[in-house]
Amino acid sequence: MRTLISNATIVNEGEQFRGSIVVNDERIAEILHGDELPRAQVDVIIDATGKYLIPGVIDDHVHFREPGLTHKANIHSESRAAAAGGVTSYMEMPNTKPQTTTLKALREKFALAAKDSAVNYSFYFGATNNNAKLFGKLNPRTVCGIKLFMGSSTGNMLVDTKESLEEIFSTATMPVAVHCEDTEIINKNIKAIVAKEGNDPAVTFHPLIRSTEACYRSTKTAVALAKKFGTRLHIMHISTEKEIKLLTNQPSDKKHITAEVTPAHLVFCDEDYATLGTRIKCNPAIKSKQDRDALRNALTANKIDVVGTDHAPHHPDDKVGGALKAASGMPSIQFALIAMLELANQGIMAIEDIVQKMCHAPAQIFAISKRGYLRKNYFADFVLLTPDTPHTIEKKDIVSLCGWSPFEGRTFSWAVSQTWVNGQCVYKNGQFDDDIRGKALRFDR
Repeated sequence: MRTLISNATIVNEGEQFRGSIVVNDERIAEILHGDELPRAQVDVIIDATGKYLIPGVIDDHVHFREPGLTHKANIHSESRAAAAGGVTSYMEMPNTKPQTTTLKALREKFALAAKDSAVNYSFYFGATNNNAKLFGKLNPRTVCGIKLFMGSSTGNMLVDTKESLEEIFSTATMPVAVHCEDTEIINKNIKAIVAKEGNDPAVTFHPLIRSTEACYRSTKTAVALAKKFGTRLHIMHISTEKEIKLLTNQPSDKKHITAEVTPAHLVFCDEDYATLGTRIKCNPAIKSKQDRDALRNALTANKIDVVGTDHAPHHPDDKVGGALKAASGMPSIQFALIAMLELANQGIMAIEDIVQKMCHAPAQIFAISKRGYLRKNYFADFVLLTPDTPHTIEKKDIVSLCGWSPFEGRTFSWAVSQTWVNGQCVYKNGQFDDDIRGKALRFDR
């Protein structure tokens, strides 16, 4: 089957042009500029006049909650939300039940995704204080990386002893993706604030508990370890201006230490706790407007390399409480791309930069094979976007199983029209083809 997607505005590899692509089964067969015609006959023509065509988004940071936490979400529900948001590939985190800290648990996750995932997938292997000996048994062609919580209360996944950290950094042969918050500082802050405000302070205290210094000290430690051992380090969800000082502004494919920021930290600031409350409570915390603006600037200056969602759905009941009792995390995968495109509309960054940070850079950093770009012989993962279509997010629009979003009530001017995965249209104007399944990502390592 040869399909022609014609007359779109294509955004790819730093340029924007009117053109078309030809899809032959799973792959891109041709990329045509202007009025160029396909070299061979096509079976189906889709007129994309007035639409933008970009590579499928690769989300390097999601929590799909399966196995063990499926009252919040599951691989099937959240991969559909991904498709609705133009995300064609994801890399999922290990803090499920059981945690993905054994080879058996990792195999079982891949089997679940092969059965239920609407888009492409890989999974992180979770580091603990005592499982670094298993790193050598991981397949670097199929496992996206090692996830390390350097500040966490997630079961036994907190790793903060010098000996364990050095073992992890010295033995890892694939990217180490790190959550950086210093637990000692956080606990000290909790004690001081609880003494004044009671056992569950208001959510406005969350960025004071999980403070700038807690983030900076932990990130500084991770950077020092990566430099000492030559580890390929990827710092997740940077949230402070101070941490940016630890980063360089080389191209992503030239760096040994890269960083990610979430749409939530680029869109919201601590002023939004007044209206959104615990809906925007996440770890690390959303901080000041000054931090938010510094993150935006660092992204466009290439100090921050990737926009990843940290999609972390919770049941609404889990979000009740304040800075200590309400769960941290929010669903965001469905609306991340269009939220970023609003930043383009505001002149904060160019659409070409958004494609770089959400599509190209994850493929570069993780060495993903044949994805992340619109190139001949690459997998036909792409998104058709409709501009200038103002719509307000309502509860009925939310695909994630948890049924809520911090973006509910917000008006966006871009819409995801179609999402194609491996040459098949999995999502079109609110409808899904639930027979389509994604593939396991492969890595050129």
